[in-house]
Amino acid sequence: MLEVVATCLVITALLAYVNHRFIGLPTAIGVMVAALLMSLGLVGLDWAGIDYGLRDYEESLLRSIDFSDVLMQGMLSLLLFAGALHVDLSELKAYRWQVGALAVVSTVLSTLAVGFGSWLVLPWVGLDLPLIYCLLFGALISPTDPIAVMGILKTAGAPKELELVIAGESLFNDGVGVVLFSLLLGMLASGSAPTVGHGLELLAREAGGGLLFGLVLGYATFWLLKSVDNYQVEVMLTLASVTGGYALASHLHVSGPLAMVVVGLIVGNGGRALAMSDTTRHYVDLFWELIDEILNAVLFVLIGMEVLLVSFSINILLAAGVAMAVTLLGRALTVGLPVSLLHGPFRLPKGSGWVLTWGGLRGGISVALALSLPPGSERNIVLALTYCIVVLSILGQGLTIGWVVRKTVLGAKHSD
Repeated sequence: MLEVVATCLVITALLAYVNHRFIGLPTAIGVMVAALLMSLGLVGLDWAGIDYGLRDYEESLLRSIDFSDVLMQGMLSLLLFAGALHVDLSELKAYRWQVGALAVVSTVLSTLAVGFGSWLVLPWVGLDLPLIYCLLFGALISPTDPIAVMGILKTAGAPKELELVIAGESLFNDGVGVVLFSLLLGMLASGSAPTVGHGLELLAREAGGGLLFGLVLGYATFWLLKSVDNYQVEVMLTLASVTGGYALASHLHVSGPLAMVVVGLIVGNGGRALAMSDTTRHYVDLFWELIDEILNAVLFVLIGMEVLLVSFSINILLAAGVAMAVTLLGRALTVGLPVSLLHGPFRLPKGSGWVLTWGGLRGGISVALALSLPPGSERNIVLALTYCIVVLSILGQGLTIGWVVRKTVLGAKHSD
């Protein structure tokens, strides 16, 4: 295990250096591009007969890492807490209904739209995927990833309220997407469709229980932080709260992702303002900023390297293009259109619907969920489609979202 961790960190550090010195892309996107090019380069060298076993070594390294387990049971809790830590709760409260509607209602509708849409159009390119797998694909591809896009939005000068809604939606829809995926996966395992009552019960227990558990854990952590003034102890308390809390949430069968978001909001707002000295606040912020940067870099490097373990064909690549179009259309219908039509209730600048549609990047959680599907040909198809969409989303949308912001929201503001 130590060798695996060391190898991952060394590769990530070297690729981050290469990106910083020679590529110049945002860190998350840059290291993924570098890892993807490295992996494809090894494939090319292998075909040319001059690989020297490097491709085999990378494949064995990747097979020794359970990507789904590493992300879902390890990285995700830390990333969600770190992301929520710097969200201003007073500002988020002002947009709580908008964020809630996008994170819950739009995620459910997107799951259905992408699932049924894929089921209808994939046969056009020669892929017959059962409806339940199409719905699972819809559930795992609907949650969005704020990591790569937030820095670009800031650079592009996006309005603060738009940044807030995108970040809030992304933090909460991860938990909703995981609950929907679990419900559908249970349906696949049992072979029978759950009743509406059972579905609502599971949603209430997982999502509602996760939010409630997060509140209890968040305020318990707040009390502990307030009762001591020692930055080493307080940093350890926040780390213990996240790792221990996520493990306990799993045992209680409530949503760990939602719980960690709530804990992050409580510690990041009440905790930082009322329970920490300036010195402690500085070290807590610095610690979690480093954790966030390091884990994000490792995660995106692993995404880039995973290309070696995905089975591709001409049909799969064609289907990925079709599925990408279906996913974007589903995002536009369930997020972009409501935001554009309900301009008053959402209270966002003109053109925000376009930014929310294009800024809905997919990330590691989608790949992790795809990898957790039962082995079989259907899993291989869903994994390949998911991987292609994640890479296309990060590269295509991530690198052009700044241009979309300038052309839509900022352009509309200047024209007014």
